Amino acid sequence: MLIIFTSHAPHNYWGKWIPGRFGFSDATEMFVFCSGMASAIAFGTCYDRHGWWLGTARVLQRCWQVYWAHIGLFFSLLLMVITLDRIGFEKSYVDSLALGFFLNNATEAVFGLMTLTYVPNYFDILPMYIVVLLMMPIIIALSRISLRYVAAFIVVMWFLAQTRLLETLGLGSLNLELPASFRTDRPWFFNPFGWQLIFFTGFAFMRGWIPRPPVNTLLIIIATAITVGFMTLSHVAFREWGFDWALRWRIENIMLIDKTNLGVLRYVHFLVLAYLAYAVAGEGGRWLLTEGRNLPSKIWKFLVTVLTKVGQQSLAVFMVSMVLSIFVGFILDQTGNSAGPVALCNLLGWAFLVAVAYGVSWFKSQPWKRSATG
Repeated sequence: MLIIFTSHAPHNYWGKWIPGRFGFSDATEMFVFCSGMASAIAFGTCYDRHGWWLGTARVLQRCWQVYWAHIGLFFSLLLMVITLDRIGFEKSYVDSLALGFFLNNATEAVFGLMTLTYVPNYFDILPMYIVVLLMMPIIIALSRISLRYVAAFIVVMWFLAQTRLLETLGLGSLNLELPASFRTDRPWFFNPFGWQLIFFTGFAFMRGWIPRPPVNTLLIIIATAITVGFMTLSHVAFREWGFDWALRWRIENIMLIDKTNLGVLRYVHFLVLAYLAYAVAGEGGRWLLTEGRNLPSKIWKFLVTVLTKVGQQSLAVFMVSMVLSIFVGFILDQTGNSAGPVALCNLLGWAFLVAVAYGVSWFKSQPWKRSATG
């Protein structure tokens, strides 16, 4: 969540050094994978306890909540950029997000927004999440027949989302994608039929359909070698290390690292990083929870507790971070993006998102329902 905020803030050069710049996958894969794991706990348990129909009803309720979260996020951000433009600055913040189209074509745009046939860039991830959630009843139904059908469904959906691959094979007519604009052929930036692969990988791990990988020296060496190898083809490699051939490779092999449809090397890169993180954290995070870790135990415990809280309230934190990122871009427009302002904006932004996580958690606890204890 904190990385997503930093990477989306305009003029924030800290975004050039986020972990995703050292490989192919980035915070989006983390977000979607962890959402799949969380969904296995929240919705998988409901299916187990109450059956397919009530489990599906619970999923539909969540889709309804996320749908209105998406609509609310859009209009909140639109209100902010309109307000900035009304105050009067040299830059048009409405145009910076390409939202002038919405304001100039309100009748068509409102219809498109509400039906998810108009999905502006920067607002793609929640619609993608809705469509992936809608696949869950199918996945659960197939799992009750055979997990092989689950795997086949997921892989086929991902394959049919690979636009460039299908065109290369002469199968472009089979491509699965959703329109993001009613006036152009632009598809959703995050194709849910591609991204469901990583969502349901996390879902399958948490459901126990995929066994936990063993932690051993050989696998750690292999995962590390792949990670380091991919670093030589990363954004940092050609930007900072002068590996011009890395840029050429990325252009020639964009199909393998495509973000819109989740290219296969993005998936592989995420899996090896996730494995290394799992090896470091230990089963159940036991190594993270061990006090010490070269820091005073109270500081370490505080950091783990805070980051856990942010992760637990990921939807609310994500929505606020999307608005906050653009506001931080506005601040940096006024102050310049020298080291001091950028550091201050990042640190204060992170602190604000932590505060949001704790605030949302407090409201969810419904403290007003607790009986008075004097």
